[in-house]
Amino acid sequence: MLPLNDLIKEFNFDMQCRKLSPRTIRTDITIMKGFCQYVKNEFNITELEQIRSPYIKKYINYLDKQGRSDKYMNQIIKVLRAFFKYCIQEEYISKIDNPILKVQWVKEEKRLIETFTDNEAKKMLKQWNYKTFYNARNKAMVAVLFETGIRVLELCLLDLTDIRDEIILVHGKGNKERYVPISPALKKILIKYHRIRTGYIKNKILTTSAYFISNRGHRLTIEAVERVVRKTGEMAKVRNTIRCSPHTIRHYYAQFMLRHDNDLYTVSRLLGHENVNITKIYLQSLKDKEIVNMSMDTSPLMKLKG
Repeated sequence: MLPLNDLIKEFNFDMQCRKLSPRTIRTDITIMKGFCQYVKNEFNITELEQIRSPYIKKYINYLDKQGRSDKYMNQIIKVLRAFFKYCIQEEYISKIDNPILKVQWVKEEKRLIETFTDNEAKKMLKQWNYKTFYNARNKAMVAVLFETGIRVLELCLLDLTDIRDEIILVHGKGNKERYVPISPALKKILIKYHRIRTGYIKNKILTTSAYFISNRGHRLTIEAVERVVRKTGEMAKVRNTIRCSPHTIRHYYAQFMLRHDNDLYTVSRLLGHENVNITKIYLQSLKDKEIVNMSMDTSPLMKLKG
């Protein structure tokens, strides 16, 4: 018999070997511990061989009654699928005995992704100045997020050598690298930030090659960047219905690019998506009025007249 607690430790180590991000590993392990605690409390189950699909379904039903979102419940199922896949790879169970196979995905309600207006984006980009290192760094970070649409972790992982003359080397998911362009407007901001950064660290001993650093000279964490974006949104008086986060800026970037005649494939490559189906989510979230405006700009009669 295989204790679930021991298998969670193995699963943790396997994810580390696959070089998943610390945040992903932390989230997945928390989810697994929550599931194991539930089946232990409700059914006195502590070993892998005892788990059956009805127990998983009851857990999902329990989460539903707790008011958890469809998206959250599907995340639970996704992690459980990964866990049982690991157990099959290690030959702890056979494919035919995989209890998650009889558990269906929760049907998610299709929701429009609401993001910043152009006016709100302009205000956020104007909130920071160059009077202090802290301000200059925040201005540069917000500018990079809006200009490139990169993920918050990708921003944190940027090193000095990744910032080139006209491009930025981005270290994406699954150790996949890609390039995003540096516009003249972003270049101007980065030049000023780099100058202020150089003066700030002049008498400091740095132990990191990170491009964006904390006041103490350490690489920034995801949480630190999220706080800056949230603060920027508050300063810009962004609507309370909008979640001010790096991910919302990523949504804005994707929709902005699609609204301005960039094709789906190009936007998908710039965002670092595995396939265009993921990028289509942003296209589907554009409001009807925006779609009409886009079609007006590409009217065959207007372009073929004369």
